[in-house]
Amino acid sequence: MKSPIRLLKQGSALAAVALLLDAIDVQACAACTGQSDSALAQGMNWGIMALLMVIGIVLSGVAGFFVFISKKNRNV
Repeated sequence: MKSPIRLLKQGSALAAVALLLDAIDVQACAACTGQSDSALAQGMNWGIMALLMVIGIVLSGVAGFFVFISKKNRNV
């Protein structure tokens, strides 16, 4: 009788070989394949722009706060 650990190792190896032999082709999204006119690529571009706008607004708020603090310190 084989030990359970040896059976587990053999089963894992067999499962790995089966997965490698049965692998399907992986297809990239439209942005990765260069189809820049697809709806997926346009949506990704709008998402990037929205995140850049959020970063700009937050940084403007931080800069405005420091301007406010510096003006307040000048008046005191």
